[in-house]
Amino acid sequence: MRNLKMTISYDGFKYKGWQKQKETDLTIQGKIEAVLSKMTGEAIQIVGCGRTDSGVHAENYIANFHTKSPFTTDTILDYLYEYLPEDIGVKSIEEVPERFHARYNVKSKTYVYRINNQKFRDVFNRKYTYHLAEKLDLSEMRNASEVLIGSHDFQSFTNIKNSDKSTIRTINFINIIEKDGLLDIEVNGNGFLWNMVRIIVGTLIEVGKGNLKPKEVEKILNEKKRWEAGPLAQAKGLFLRDVTY
Repeated sequence: MRNLKMTISYDGFKYKGWQKQKETDLTIQGKIEAVLSKMTGEAIQIVGCGRTDSGVHAENYIANFHTKSPFTTDTILDYLYEYLPEDIGVKSIEEVPERFHARYNVKSKTYVYRINNQKFRDVFNRKYTYHLAEKLDLSEMRNASEVLIGSHDFQSFTNIKNSDKSTIRTINFINIIEKDGLLDIEVNGNGFLWNMVRIIVGTLIEVGKGNLKPKEVEKILNEKKRWEAGPLAQAKGLFLRDVTY
């Protein structure tokens, strides 16, 4: 049995997230599994590095699957290129050891959230950036982001309810990069809770608007109450950028 690792990029705009669902065929996992299963004649099951929500994109999503197929990785790659929708691309396929697991072996992930902070929306990137005309105080946002660095209980920054699983996660860095009115908010951590990055971004935006102070973000973190944090930022601005193993 071969274990194959894939690096995938996708435009999540019209999809219901990564994970396959019974009620819809509009998922990234479902689309790729269907093509691979047809090619190999096997019931292929893909293991992804994690879930992405409806409307969220990926630049370098990692997944793996097992197969008995003798097809070369180049042949599989060419087949996927031909039969997958144009908004899903498998960038590479490689043989990996049997023990490699795309989800369990993850050391960290980097997400980037893109904001158009110019007066007018850009008609060409409107599906991939959140447009916010109100100017943001980037210095205050950076001060607030420092509060979130390290290992904390991020219960205030998730929409998970009544879960027995730990809500402690480690944020390694948050970078806020501005160029010509376009903002990239990079968040790297060892793992993320449901909606965690989008809630962090929504909270930082509130700081940038002057509705919250950086010291209040620390209070929000300690309160462990979702309603204390900022709103959920729109999905379309979020990209999974990198996964490290």
